[in-house]
Amino acid sequence: HGRISMLAILGHLVTTAGYRVPLGPNEVKTGLAVFDTLPTSGLAVTFGTIGLIELGFAQVKEEIEANCEENYPDFTVDRRKAVELNNGRAAQMGILALMVHEKLDNNPYIINSLLGAPVAFN
Repeated sequence: HGRISMLAILGHLVTTAGYRVPLGPNEVKTGLAVFDTLPTSGLAVTFGTIGLIELGFAQVKEEIEANCEENYPDFTVDRRKAVELNNGRAAQMGILALMVHEKLDNNPYIINSLLGAPVAFN
């Protein structure tokens, strides 16, 4: 869940900056508002892609883990695992905060407003 949250925050920042995948007209909004404007086919493609990635990864998961432990023993140290867990937890709290602030007043980047540089959002 932590790595997915890290990717979610990255995706939130990138789409808010205005970048989109060039696959046609991009009239979808950012953040949670995407579910109001995303066509059903776009949602199906998104879930299908995630499903295929998960299925493909599940088939080689043990091989990847064994390769990492063999070639990168420093990455399997308990301290590094703890750091990764803490970063994942921080990302989970971060994406939750973005979603809550988006729903409260449509201003997920509240720190920018407090510093006098508000971000135009949806």
